[in-house]
Amino acid sequence: MTTIVFLHAHPDDEASQTAGAMARAAAEGSRVVTVFATGGEHGELPAEGLPEGETLTHWRRREALASAAVLGVQRVEWLGYRDSGMTGWEQNAHEGAFHSADLDEAAGRLAAVLDEEDADVLVGYDWHGGYGHPDHVRVHAVVHRAAELAARRPRLLESTMNRDQVRRWYQAAVAQGEQERSFDPDRPMDDGNPLGTPEDEIHWRVDVTAYLAQRRSALEAHRSQATDIEGMLGMPEEFFSAFFGFEHYIEPGRAPGMQEGWPFGG
Repeated sequence: MTTIVFLHAHPDDEASQTAGAMARAAAEGSRVVTVFATGGEHGELPAEGLPEGETLTHWRRREALASAAVLGVQRVEWLGYRDSGMTGWEQNAHEGAFHSADLDEAAGRLAAVLDEEDADVLVGYDWHGGYGHPDHVRVHAVVHRAAELAARRPRLLESTMNRDQVRRWYQAAVAQGEQERSFDPDRPMDDGNPLGTPEDEIHWRVDVTAYLAQRRSALEAHRSQATDIEGMLGMPEEFFSAFFGFEHYIEPGRAPGMQEGWPFGG
């Protein structure tokens, strides 16, 4: 049995980024573990408000467990850091913020999970976390260091977005006068860089079209984050299928060239 550990920055990132691979891996008999670096403390409050005595962290943890249940994730863990907020926020430097955490300490917490699980595969993000969020950028550094610290080095994969594919969708939307329904991947993201990764730097295109229902249910589990989640769930069905039906991964050290396949073992 292949054991795959996914590190995500905040609850809901798993639903939007790697939910298809997680559901597919679980369905095909792998053990899937999700680790969250932070509790998503700077996320949105649920529309109905929080019950008395409830915190947003507790609320989002329950959402994460609900998402895990529909994806077939067998274990959910938390590194215990705080959400750092967006680039340039004063919270980036707050005590306990993931962005300012000691690298070896954070990686050591993750490596402990890798060792407990004797993990075969570890999944993080590309070098700028897809769109530059400080916590996403930190995920990249932490998974690379944790892979070095683990008793048995796992295969390392980096979740990313195919910038060229998103550009093709955007150009098609512009040609049809519907650019408001699409997204320009070349505009500066949170850190000033464009979205994701160029296609020629991606190694794996993973078909998860059979798991779109699980993806939708995972997104539904995070309804408190209405701005992003409602935008995704509100996509026309054909675009939802095109956008979420394939996931893209970089495998550090692998020869250039994107291929369709299943890099998770098993």
